[in-house]
Amino acid sequence: MGRQYTAMKLHQENLAYAGTGGVSQNNRRARFLAAFQDTATGRVELARFENGKPATMHIFNGLPDEWILQRDKKGHPAALLETIQAGFVRESKFYTREEAAALV
Repeated sequence: MGRQYTAMKLHQENLAYAGTGGVSQNNRRARFLAAFQDTATGRVELARFENGKPATMHIFNGLPDEWILQRDKKGHPAALLETIQAGFVRESKFYTREEAAALV
């Protein structure tokens, strides 16, 4: 199977953007919401807890089934399509981590 977007990649991004507005804990006050975008289609989805409420951080639960390549033993998403990227939504617009970091 080709490259995937995994929890490890998400963790590496969090480390790379630590201390900047490219992570949820540093941009929440600026009204950014954790989200994901499929770069192949432009579709954007907010990160959500299992109960459907918007998550305060990037998590894979609640994302569309067609984005999920692999699930763990408990059925939770473990790997997403390689075209998925983490970012943020503010006022109905998607921002990459880099864009959010530059604005905060």
